[in-house]
Amino acid sequence: MRFIFPSNYFNPKQVDEGYSEELDCLRDIGLETSIISLESLTSGTSKILPIPVAGTKLVYRGWMLTPDDYSLLVDNAKSVGSEMWISVDEYRSNHYLPNWYSLISDLTPETHFFAIDDNLESSLNGLGWDKFFIKDYVKSLKTSIGSIIDCSSDIITVIAEMQKFRETIEGGICVRQVEDFIPETERRYFVINGRCFASSIDEEIPSIVHECAQRINRKFFAVDVIDRRDGCQRIVEIGDGQVSGLVGWSAAYFATLWSD
Repeated sequence: MRFIFPSNYFNPKQVDEGYSEELDCLRDIGLETSIISLESLTSGTSKILPIPVAGTKLVYRGWMLTPDDYSLLVDNAKSVGSEMWISVDEYRSNHYLPNWYSLISDLTPETHFFAIDDNLESSLNGLGWDKFFIKDYVKSLKTSIGSIIDCSSDIITVIAEMQKFRETIEGGICVRQVEDFIPETERRYFVINGRCFASSIDEEIPSIVHECAQRINRKFFAVDVIDRRDGCQRIVEIGDGQVSGLVGWSAAYFATLWSD
């Protein structure tokens, strides 16, 4: 198995600075790494360097990619006789909220899905909620007015700001019910081949993470868990493990997950 990281924008022969520590930690325990220019994916000029041995399984660790761009990465791997460990379909299943929501709908806030050209204000009024958390299939708005609104008409502003600051709406619109979370309790866990991992070997893994791993039969994904003020634990997000940052993790400990 070999890990692929994005290259530095200004120096395509070096790893992106944001992933240099993680790459070094994987190398330190004897795992193979390569880099690739994400900027050149669409032009078809990207090359995986060093080139993997034919038949090698490749794991991407880097910035979020659209499923279309991830498909280009898959094609690039095939062109050198290798194969991405995570297929395009599995990447999309982990990456887009509607694709995992139905599997754990009782463990995460109630969510409804809409197209960008739906009558969103009317749809929100029909839900009868006091507050709404708005995001696309992948990300929420973290600038301007933010992603939580208490007036249905504000969704027009949120969508406009998402298009302005993020330049695109990926997939469609997700409207999630706002629950009474304790923000500082959010933790990230990784699931690899059904095995659950916390950011420390001494940390007890919540039962909700194990339940999630049983229901979602995918090779590599992240699970974000948070405490609600009534004492219940909830899943905030599922994400493809390849593009999930090491929030609360050390790069050195994350590398050890792959030593087996």
